[in-house]
Amino acid sequence: MNQIIECVPNFSEGRRADVLDEIVNAMLTTGVMLLDREMDASHNRAVVTIAGEPDAVAEAAFRGCQRAAQLIDLETHRGEHPRMGATDVIPFIPIRNVTMDECVALARRVGERIGRELEIPVYLYERAATRPERRDLAYVRRGEYETIRAEIATQSERAPDFGPRRVGKAGAVAVGARPFLIAYNVNLDTRDVQIAKDIAKITREKGGGLPSVKALGFALEDQGIVQVSMNLTDFNVTGMLTAFQHVRAEAEKRGVRVLGSELVGLVPLEALAQIAREALQLEGFSSRQVVEVKLAEAGNA
Repeated sequence: MNQIIECVPNFSEGRRADVLDEIVNAMLTTGVMLLDREMDASHNRAVVTIAGEPDAVAEAAFRGCQRAAQLIDLETHRGEHPRMGATDVIPFIPIRNVTMDECVALARRVGERIGRELEIPVYLYERAATRPERRDLAYVRRGEYETIRAEIATQSERAPDFGPRRVGKAGAVAVGARPFLIAYNVNLDTRDVQIAKDIAKITREKGGGLPSVKALGFALEDQGIVQVSMNLTDFNVTGMLTAFQHVRAEAEKRGVRVLGSELVGLVPLEALAQIAREALQLEGFSSRQVVEVKLAEAGNA
């Protein structure tokens, strides 16, 4: 493939594997690679990662959104993670020989098609946003499905970029373009969700915490623990090790221990090399010193 983009649609279904199977099968068009799929029952959310040529990925994203709209009912959906649609977000990420501007154009094309053909309200976000405030996904999704459903027809700031000013059972979807994002969670050994919320508040950039970090606190009721859920929007600014150490320090201040951490979806190799440099003080270490990387480069030569 000469050009490669990644797309990481999030679906509001984390409990019915058969439903996600149907959505993923609809997305597997010619020229699209399935890189990862994950479900979380507590969040009631699935994250699917695909990659391929721009036009093929655009078609796959549309088909996934179409199938999700047929299978997921936001009227009955409940989960810890904020959501506003059966397909909640569709971000496009440039990987190889594709510019961010091209991903923006693709996001707007896919968003327009979703609004026109599926009659689902579409909000453009991140780099594709048409309004400065809509670069922030949390602003777009504020109040979630229920509030958007109540306000979309009457509140001007809720008017979608594409599609009708009404919300059906499939909800609304945010479509955008962005750099690579690392979804990273830290689990805490307590049932007190307020501790997770307090730590998230002082961890996220908006709360005066770590730059390029978004964070929320959740209760994972089925596991009897809580979680600080983070999006690292630029790991070169704040990486996983820094985020982990920050959350652990704040938890220890509150007498709570960290049980572990987890990735949701994929992570760039360079982000792991960054951890090695920081934790081991490896001077000048890069991902190109990894033997598998050198073998892959030799194979592509």
